[in-house]
Amino acid sequence: MSDRTATPRRTSDGETTRKSLTSRLQDTMSNAAEEHRANAAPGSSRGRRVSRTPGRQPRRARLRLTRVDPWSVMKTAFLLSVAFGVVTFVAIFMVWSVLGAAGVWDSINSAVASIVEGDSGNSTFDVTDYVGMSRVLGFTLLVAVVDVVLLTAIATLTAFLYNLAAALLGGIEVTLAEDEK
Repeated sequence: MSDRTATPRRTSDGETTRKSLTSRLQDTMSNAAEEHRANAAPGSSRGRRVSRTPGRQPRRARLRLTRVDPWSVMKTAFLLSVAFGVVTFVAIFMVWSVLGAAGVWDSINSAVASIVEGDSGNSTFDVTDYVGMSRVLGFTLLVAVVDVVLLTAIATLTAFLYNLAAALLGGIEVTLAEDEK
């Protein structure tokens, strides 16, 4: 509950004041607890669960998703794409570290030197000049940043497009069913 939606109180001298944040939170929590108790066991005594009779079908509810909030989609897509970028960066770092520790780059350098230069041990080729860790991680960071921007923009645009389509067609219909427990 925010300050904008708080209900003002009148004092004895006719002046309007707001409830304190603590009292508003306590009121909200007690209302939520009462609603939870009422919804947990409707039509039965408080705190007891209604057991279904065997052979009775589970209850079903048909809901329609008519609007997706683009702001929440944008925040969620941004967070997930940042996480994806971090995972990608760490994975590339780990792969390049393992390849370096395993001696793959030295093996490639010696193979290229033996093919290109023959028996003259004068090798100037170094594969890490082209695919070294700093270059690869820099490129990975650039791709991760571009992915964050693009995935966030595409997800937000998709939310707007879904809202337009749902306004015309009515949205996606979902059927929810109660567990059989």
